[in-house]
Amino acid sequence: MENYKINVLVTGGAGFIGSHIVDLLVKENKYKVYSLDNYATFRGKAPKDRMNPMVHYIRGDIRNLAALSKIFKKVRPRYVFHTAALARIQPSIKDPHLYLEVNSKGTLNLLTVARESGVKRIVYSASSSAYGRNKIPYKEDMNPDPLNPYAKTKLDGEQWMVIFSELFGLESVSLRYFNVYGPRNTYAGPYTTVITRFLHLYQHKSPMTIVGSGKQTRDYTHVTDVAKANYLAALSKKVGKGEVINIGCGERYSVNKIAELVGGAKLNVLLKNGSAKFVPARPGEAAHTLADHRKAKKLLGWKPQVKFSDGVSELRKLYKLS
Repeated sequence: MENYKINVLVTGGAGFIGSHIVDLLVKENKYKVYSLDNYATFRGKAPKDRMNPMVHYIRGDIRNLAALSKIFKKVRPRYVFHTAALARIQPSIKDPHLYLEVNSKGTLNLLTVARESGVKRIVYSASSSAYGRNKIPYKEDMNPDPLNPYAKTKLDGEQWMVIFSELFGLESVSLRYFNVYGPRNTYAGPYTTVITRFLHLYQHKSPMTIVGSGKQTRDYTHVTDVAKANYLAALSKKVGKGEVINIGCGERYSVNKIAELVGGAKLNVLLKNGSAKFVPARPGEAAHTLADHRKAKKLLGWKPQVKFSDGVSELRKLYKLS
């Protein structure tokens, strides 16, 4: 007989970040874990390799308010980890209305039913894209500057969190992720995150396509560190009023450097032997990102554990590149 005391729900629980949060919660052995996912990333089919046998999986869509309300009344979660969203910048430029429906209105739906069903706290997966053209390192007190529909709709979610905390007392905290990478990041064509795209292309002996000059830099955060931040944010007594907290490593690497780490050679060698090539820059993307993560340490007791070189080396082994 199961002897769990606390019900928790992870939206997007079969996804890249959500599945790692699910696994961490199961390992803690204190929770009855539910996952809510529409499996859109997998074209509607539940991915068997991501299904934890200790988790209760529910198919659902955060855009359906009535169905969402029924799910919450049944599950009655104390904590909700909200990772369900449409990601990627370029697709959001092509279809901003869809991103508004999922990321902004979907989050509003979630908060509405969470309040009705007595949820204690929601941990929201926010995005560092909210900073836009601000100078690095990014600090949480900077004015937002979203450069694209994805960034705007993810920022909407943060603001909904604050409103529901202030008006209704629903505890919330928003974690602004910086370029999350690691195992289970699904390849999804040209707009896949750069590390996963490079790994896929190099594995299939196709040129790693470097967008723009390749000199743009990013702060990369391992997915297991992100999962841990979520867990700490759910339990911390220092947050709950819609605080925004950076979850990043405080280090940055150029796209060209990533190509070298994946390809195992200097950029000029990769270009010469056809393992890499440059393509035109894309609109709506910041030139550089870098996290000031002191607030995460102060309020959550969190700091990154996985060194970037170790994380990439792990992925090379998973892709059988080394």
